[in-house]
Amino acid sequence: MSAWLITGAAGFIGANFVRLAAAEGNARLVVLDALTYAGNLENISELIGNGNVEFCRGDICDAGLVSELFAKHRFDRVVHFAAESHVDRSILGAGPFIRTNVEGTAVLLDAARLSWRDRAGAHLFLHVSTDEVFGSLAPEDPPFTEQSPYRPNSPYSASKAAADHLVRAWQHTYGLPAIISNCSNNYGPWQFPEKLIPLMILNAFDGRELPVYGDGLQVRDWLHVEDHCRALLAMLAGGRVGATYVVGGACERTNIDIVRGIVREVDQLRGRPPGTSAKLIRHVADRPGHDRRYAMNAAALQRELGWRPLHSLDTALPVVVRWYWENRAWAERIRSGAYIDYYEQQYGARA
Repeated sequence: MSAWLITGAAGFIGANFVRLAAAEGNARLVVLDALTYAGNLENISELIGNGNVEFCRGDICDAGLVSELFAKHRFDRVVHFAAESHVDRSILGAGPFIRTNVEGTAVLLDAARLSWRDRAGAHLFLHVSTDEVFGSLAPEDPPFTEQSPYRPNSPYSASKAAADHLVRAWQHTYGLPAIISNCSNNYGPWQFPEKLIPLMILNAFDGRELPVYGDGLQVRDWLHVEDHCRALLAMLAGGRVGATYVVGGACERTNIDIVRGIVREVDQLRGRPPGTSAKLIRHVADRPGHDRRYAMNAAALQRELGWRPLHSLDTALPVVVRWYWENRAWAERIRSGAYIDYYEQQYGARA
């Protein structure tokens, strides 16, 4: 059976990917996560040790550990999600972003290169990146494509752009079989509550303030996490080595429209009079260097691999709001910090 290394697997997108890949049952999955603040082992707890999923706590910057994992498991695939990803945190301090997103990616690339150098087989390094590496679009600009130039505007996006360039360099110089995927904003279950959609849902549940940056007219292309994970599986199955694929939901919305949609759903779910939660919206000082618009044209992915998004925001958002309502205990453990103890309760003291 094929063996896959999945980094950052206790995070939002990584956990959803593990759930989907484990259900398919076509590979042994070794999931590696450092369990930083955004890594929550509870996201995949029922899968670990139950069939084809093995968990390893570790840092992708630890070259010795990464090399040992490659030697032990002889991976055929690497699916690289592990990253520091919150733009606001990168503005406050870029160091962890440079270390994890740049140095960690280089460690993984070298381990894969050395492991696969003398091994026959269909190997692949799938690097999961972001649309933010392309910078900001004006209202009249066409969406990003695989040919869009890199113009990162935040420390986070600059670190991801650097990682993309490393992957491309290892592919070109060493012949490492690699694919780069650049996705738009994801939404769905298990997302860490600092991100826009879960933050607004949970605050609205509790009657807390709903802070919206600036005028709230920043535009994002929203992609359901399950659609994103299906796209990644399609790349693993039939993607072109050396290719870049952009993945988007073809669903552009302003941030303020997203928030207004959330509060309508929350009021309906909670049986509140319409407009009750909208009174909690507060416009706050904008983020420094805030990109105005992102949009993605996923025509190449659709044409080559037959992928299509199955979720639309209009029908999926009510389902997502209900998921967070039904999983309030999970969210509260994150907000209180109790989730940090989950690893120790299940596996003993952290290293």
